[in-house]
Amino acid sequence: MSQEDHAVPNPTSPLDEYVPDPAPATAKCSLIVDSPCELPLSFCKKHGVFVMPYTYTMNDEVVQDDMYASITPKEFYDAMRKGATPHTAYADPMTLERVYTQALDAGLPVVYLCFSSGLSNGYEAAAMAAERLKAERGGDTPLYVVDLKEESTPQYLACWEAVRQRDRGLTAEEMVQWAEEAHYYIYTMFMCDDLDALARGGRIPQGVAFVGTKLNVKPLLSIDLDGKLTLAGVARGRKKGIQRLADYYREHHDRRTPLAAVGNADCPRDLEHLKNLLREAAGFDIPFLESSIGPTIGCHVGPGMISCCFWGPDRRDNDMKTIPDRIAMEVTSDDSRYATTE
Repeated sequence: MSQEDHAVPNPTSPLDEYVPDPAPATAKCSLIVDSPCELPLSFCKKHGVFVMPYTYTMNDEVVQDDMYASITPKEFYDAMRKGATPHTAYADPMTLERVYTQALDAGLPVVYLCFSSGLSNGYEAAAMAAERLKAERGGDTPLYVVDLKEESTPQYLACWEAVRQRDRGLTAEEMVQWAEEAHYYIYTMFMCDDLDALARGGRIPQGVAFVGTKLNVKPLLSIDLDGKLTLAGVARGRKKGIQRLADYYREHHDRRTPLAAVGNADCPRDLEHLKNLLREAAGFDIPFLESSIGPTIGCHVGPGMISCCFWGPDRRDNDMKTIPDRIAMEVTSDDSRYATTE
């Protein structure tokens, strides 16, 4: 699930002409998110969120990860099922500068919520590009780059909540503090079905992928405190793996915040099964954020990945009471302004 450690020029894409709607009057900062964050593009536009596009190469063609604006999840994963082996790249310097400038020109301080440095060099490239732009425009340019230490579905959960916190009036400095703390309260587990894709990405040895496939072993992965992938366990068979995701939610979720973010790589039936198990675990019909695993992540996990993440106690296992007290504790199912489906 790591990114290729180089950037390539971005091709023409819908995101090249993307302009979000204005942020609400309560906003004191503008937000930039990565295209792999899994927020729907329609949600980003409606809520005034700028987007930093990543790219992937499929069949020797460089394609922009445009949040499924020009391809469907089924089309993307069917190509992988037929043998395509795409690889990815983070935003190149020209794209970084273009999106930074677009966001700054909106007139508010800018906070870029960046893909985990534990899985990509994108954060380092983004921070360097920000420093160059500050040097050109003046050292006091209000541009902040935050290492979210998250990716895919948990990045979705963090960015979705960040939009809500922005609309409640967090300043750029408060947003940076909020975003740096949020990671410690997000619990994540996901299951991959395509062991060959994990092997191609260097996550597991090819021999392990071969044996694991023969034995129907499904790896269960998580994200550690440094934003890196870690093995959380294994399951014999997909059905047992999905049950493990629900058990993880039952054991760790904050009961004041039952919201669960669930993602899938073109396996919608399994997603519905997981949602039913999560409802059983909570004891009532909990609110969901649903996403399709985007191409940037999909390149590395292949079709069949399914994920679950949610808010829980501080993973550093202490009683700190700082700005995370504001993190998602008032999320309710009736907050329709932030629905991610039309």
